[in-house]
Amino acid sequence: MTRTYLPRRRIAISRPVATAVWMFALVMPALGQKLDIEKESVIQSGRSDGRHLSTRGFQQYLLRNSQPKLAFNPEFSSEEFVQWQTQVRGKLLELMNFPESVPQPEPRRLWIRKREGYVLQKWELYPEPGSVVPFLVLVPNSATPANPAPAIMCIPGSSGTKENLAGEPPLGPAFKPDDRNHAGWLHAQRNQQAVQYARAGFVAVAVDHPGTGELSDLARYRGTTMDDRNTISRYLIDMGRSFIALSVFQKLQILEWVREQPHVDAERIAVSGHSLGTEALLALAVLDPQIQGIVWNDYLAATMKRAKASTKPNRRGIRPGANWLGHSIPGLWQWFDYPDLVASLAPRPLIVTEGGPTHSLNLVRKAYQIAGAADDVSIHYYPQYHDPANRRDGEPIPEGLTATEWLDYANVHAAHHYFKGYLAIPWLSGQFQLPDPGEVYPPAAPEAVKTLLK
Repeated sequence: MTRTYLPRRRIAISRPVATAVWMFALVMPALGQKLDIEKESVIQSGRSDGRHLSTRGFQQYLLRNSQPKLAFNPEFSSEEFVQWQTQVRGKLLELMNFPESVPQPEPRRLWIRKREGYVLQKWELYPEPGSVVPFLVLVPNSATPANPAPAIMCIPGSSGTKENLAGEPPLGPAFKPDDRNHAGWLHAQRNQQAVQYARAGFVAVAVDHPGTGELSDLARYRGTTMDDRNTISRYLIDMGRSFIALSVFQKLQILEWVREQPHVDAERIAVSGHSLGTEALLALAVLDPQIQGIVWNDYLAATMKRAKASTKPNRRGIRPGANWLGHSIPGLWQWFDYPDLVASLAPRPLIVTEGGPTHSLNLVRKAYQIAGAADDVSIHYYPQYHDPANRRDGEPIPEGLTATEWLDYANVHAAHHYFKGYLAIPWLSGQFQLPDPGEVYPPAAPEAVKTLLK
C-alpha cells in the first residue's frame, strides 16, 4: 500500500514580528523569576569555594584580582621612573602592532584659502598602501620661516569632524550639527579647537577619526558623521590591528610632516584631544617623546576600575555594557591603565580640563613630582566639582553602580562635556611662550565663570 505524505503547512512570520519575538525573549526575565536589582548589583559567587558559575562572574573575579604588570608605582625613584617610562613606551608600541613602513607618496596640498588672521590649507596624506587621509592646516599670518610658530594637532570628540574643528562649514548636509546627531554637537562651537588655537598663534592641524566625517563610507546617507565603527573595529582586531592603532599610525605620520614645515617650530609641538580624541592623543604622546604639550580635554579615570564598579543591572537583568570596540587596545589591561600612561608623560607639560576620580589624578601628580616637574601639570575639575566638598573622592569606588552612578563617583558632569578652550589655550600659550591670547572665544561658559573667579 502506497502512502501519500502531504507537505506540512508553514506559518509565515514576517521578519519584524520574528525580530520582536526574539528581542522579547532576550530581554524579559524568565517567567516565575523576579529580579532583585539591589541584591544582584554586586556580582557574588554564591558558592562556598568562591568560584563563579557565570562567565560574567568569572570576568569580575579577574577584574578584582588583576594588577597591570607595568602599573605606575608612586614609590619609584627618579631613576626607576625613567626606566619604567621606557618600558611603557616599548610595550605600548608593541600593542599597537603597526604595519611595516612602505614608501609612499609625499603629502599633497589640495587647496589654500585665506581666512581672517590665518590661511586654511587642505592636504592629503598617504599613510600606507590603499589609504588616503585628508587633513586641514590653519597657518596664522604671523607664522613664517623667519618666525616659526608652535604647532598643535587637534583631535575631535567621537562624532566631530576636522571641518568643525576648523570652524568650517560641514562637507555636506548630513554632517551639519543638529539635534539628530551626537550630543557633542550641542557644543559644536565650543569644540572648534583648531580655529581657537590658530587665533592664538598656533599652526593648528585638524584631523578626523577613522570611519568619521570625510573618512566615513555611507554615513552621509543616514544623517550622521559616523560609520558603524564597531564593525570596523572588530574587523581590524581580527586582522591584528585596532581602531586606535590605525588612528595613531596615521596621525604620527602627519606630525612627522608638520615638523618639517618651515613655518613650524619643531621644538614646540603639542596635541589636543577632546573626549574620544584623548585616546589617540594618549598613545601619540607616549610613543612620540618630541611632543612637548598635552591638552587632555576629558576626565581621567582607570578604565579597569570603571568596568569593575559598573555592575548594577537594569530591570531587564542587563548589566552596564562596555564602550564600543573602538576604545579597545587588545592586551592593554595586562600591562597598564590610562592613569599609568598619563603618568608616563611626565615631565612634559600636561593639562587635564575635566578632572576625574581624585585618586587617579593624584597618581599623575605624584609622577610629575618624581620627575621634578610638579608645576608642569595643571588639573581642573568640571565646575560642579571645583569645590572638593562636592566631590565623591572615596577610595576605592564601590562595585554595584550604574553607568550614571559611576560618572557621579568619577566627578563627571556629562552635560558640560566640551572643549575648555578658555583653560587650555592660555595655559599652552604660556608654556610655549606665546603672547597672552586675551579672552578666548567662545569665553568661559556661564557655569564655569564663578569657579574661575575664585
